[in-house]
Amino acid sequence: MPGQAWILDHFSKFSNRTAVISDNRAYTYGELSKAIEDYLAFIEARRIEPGEVVAIHSDYTFDAIALFFALSRNKNIVVPIVSETPEEVEKRLASSGTDWIMQRRDGGFELRKRDADSRDISYIENLKNRGHSGLILFSSGSTGEPKAMIHDLDNLIDSYRGKTPKALNTLVFLTFDHIGGIDTMMRAFAIGGTMTIPTSRQPEAVCEEIEKHGVNVLPASPTFINLLLMSGLHRKYDLSSLEIIAFGAEPMPQPLLKRVRENFPHVRLQQKFGTSETGAIKIRSDEAGSLLFKIDDPNVEYKIVDGELWLKSKTQVLGYLNASMQNFTEDGWFRTGDLVERMEDGRLKIIGRSTEVINVGGEKVFPSEVEAVLLEMDEVADAMVYGEENPITGQGVTVDVVPTGGQDKREMKKLIRKFCKERLDGYKIPSKVNIVDKTNFGDRFKKIRRK
Repeated sequence: MPGQAWILDHFSKFSNRTAVISDNRAYTYGELSKAIEDYLAFIEARRIEPGEVVAIHSDYTFDAIALFFALSRNKNIVVPIVSETPEEVEKRLASSGTDWIMQRRDGGFELRKRDADSRDISYIENLKNRGHSGLILFSSGSTGEPKAMIHDLDNLIDSYRGKTPKALNTLVFLTFDHIGGIDTMMRAFAIGGTMTIPTSRQPEAVCEEIEKHGVNVLPASPTFINLLLMSGLHRKYDLSSLEIIAFGAEPMPQPLLKRVRENFPHVRLQQKFGTSETGAIKIRSDEAGSLLFKIDDPNVEYKIVDGELWLKSKTQVLGYLNASMQNFTEDGWFRTGDLVERMEDGRLKIIGRSTEVINVGGEKVFPSEVEAVLLEMDEVADAMVYGEENPITGQGVTVDVVPTGGQDKREMKKLIRKFCKERLDGYKIPSKVNIVDKTNFGDRFKKIRRK
């Protein structure tokens, strides 16, 4: 079946199955198909033309999902925007050159025309000429202005074709404007499974959803998983329906992975990997509890250059709308910024981001290595390492530590330095230790290291 039409035909095959659970209501694939048709009629009646850029200002809801597929069927360029900060919303509308805004109102959507800003139309013309829809996503912006990147949405959707049907209920943890959230949605629908939308992404709300709706798959960041374990809520709620915990978006510390295995002994742990620029990448871990993996994706090529992982995928972005393509080589390789170790057997391990490496007098320190040591301590519940300016060494190692509770701050700092001294080279030992209530992380539950 040509293009992305297969996914709508796919929905009709599972007409009576539950597709979405939202606000304690279950919607079937039949209802989803009907809602897509209704929104398509709405779009056509308002004369939204193929190739126009349409923003959906909403996080995941049943109607937002139906609208997403209706716009893709109408060959529009879709811009999911989750933020409720007016300044940030306006920046994203301007960067994407949005023509129309679909604003969530009273369970449905209100349509508003917008005067489009000047923009690079070459990517949009490319999609129009091929009769394809598009998707604009934004980088997290933790190291500068968020980059607006445009995907071929037909191509992205088509990459999920041919999945084996499975009756799995997956909680969508990452947001509507994140490539990982789009991946979760597409994987759930491609197998004819159920997608559960949480009322909140706080640990207690997530646990409630898992217990209430029998969620089988929980995709989340290591930061969120650690918060869940720290809270003890996994002992308060019945999470026995869980079959898979999938983790990604940032490096998983080995001690945390061990704790996850101990607390969820019957759950399969899956490491995930991908970037906003290339889409989700299929990887395979051969051993339970191992952070080593192999890239096992026929649509992806990879190589390692000076310790950095470079990727080339069939689902990578067409380009950026508000930034240069300096992270891409002339022959199409994407410099991910992820630093990896390669084992003799070809397996890989992510050790951190190139932008997060701490330079102490010419010696490189990887925050993840120091954090892994600290998390071996019974007294440490969480730790985040980052570099701060130092007049002698250029940078020094600083750590924010969340204690397990009840420890004297001064004694805690002494204990940390003593523990690290026995396990780390001198330049890797934190010169500054901050005792905090929680580490710094963003809305996507990913650590934000201060500079």
